[in-house]
Amino acid sequence: MREFVKLGAAAALGVTALAIAATSASAAIVCNREGACWHVPRAEVYRPEFGVVVHPNSWRWGPREHYVWREHPGRGYWRNGVWVTF
Repeated sequence: MREFVKLGAAAALGVTALAIAATSASAAIVCNREGACWHVPRAEVYRPEFGVVVHPNSWRWGPREHYVWREHPGRGYWRNGVWVTF
């Protein structure tokens, strides 16, 4: 019985670790030329004319860079201060 409990606890821990890794690996940060950045649930493929850069979720801007967070639900990107849906 004791071994069954240990096996169950190990399985639960493994499933939790996989769930955390799967959600963090798929998220991304997107920034446009104007310095607006927002989170996306997964790295989208943006067309070059959108003028955005996709960064990994762990990306942080440097001390001399100036960005602002502009979150928005749904798929799209910020252009000239307006959310453009695609």
